[in-house]
Amino acid sequence: MNKQSTTPWWAQAAGVLAVIGAIAIGIYVARSGKQASVSVPAASTSAPASTAETAAPIQHPIELAQTGDADAGAPLPPLEESDTAALEGLAALLGGDALAALLNPQHVIQRIVVTIDNLPRQKLAIDSIPVRGAQGAFGTTRQGERRAIDEQNYARYAPYARIAQAVDAKTLVAWYVRYYPLFQQSYRQLGYQDGYFNDRLIEVIDHLLAAPDPAQPVVLTQPNVMYEYADPMLESRSAGQKLLMRSGPENEAMIKAKLREIRAALTGQTLPPA
Repeated sequence: MNKQSTTPWWAQAAGVLAVIGAIAIGIYVARSGKQASVSVPAASTSAPASTAETAAPIQHPIELAQTGDADAGAPLPPLEESDTAALEGLAALLGGDALAALLNPQHVIQRIVVTIDNLPRQKLAIDSIPVRGAQGAFGTTRQGERRAIDEQNYARYAPYARIAQAVDAKTLVAWYVRYYPLFQQSYRQLGYQDGYFNDRLIEVIDHLLAAPDPAQPVVLTQPNVMYEYADPMLESRSAGQKLLMRSGPENEAMIKAKLREIRAALTGQTLPPA
């Protein structure tokens, strides 16, 4: 956690599809004021398994997704030329530009794929985050001899959580299913020649849903320039879970609720209450 950070990003999942996202709706990372580069995203921060191994069977066929609308629409553009159409489709999810305005406008699908793949890891590929940052500095308060996250800081993330909450899960999944061949192509370009992106997406959603709900206030330590969670259990969590926890209890609850809706629409299975 950067003391001077001014740009929080969410990778996932309503974002990043971000929430998914994230997604594209819902997970954002704090960073300095620099904007992400617009180069084509590189491979994941951790190398994929060898493609020489036997491919695992598909666990969640995209054909099982419940979109409520089977209209396939016009033929898909090539992945390298898909940004305009993808952004227009995302804008239509909210009947305007509220969601699309938060997205980096180049390599939209590729950025979403890279970010979702990286969320369970310890680090995110910052240059590939699909979501633009919010304004404001990361705030802390003094708790005796220790620092804690200022609960007013959570308001910086509220607009993203509200967008995640407002998006209809089945409509979002319909957009995702329509563009799924491009998501799969982008995933394979990362080196997962035998991988199935929808299986990875469900795996990541389940991982994010397992993020703990930290007791408030969340105590920090600052061994160097960057803040860290004082609780070793929290600090050991993945990048995606840390960012979700950092959004605050109310925002985290909203994003998790939307992730459950998205998962249900993707699989036809409703998870029991947390």
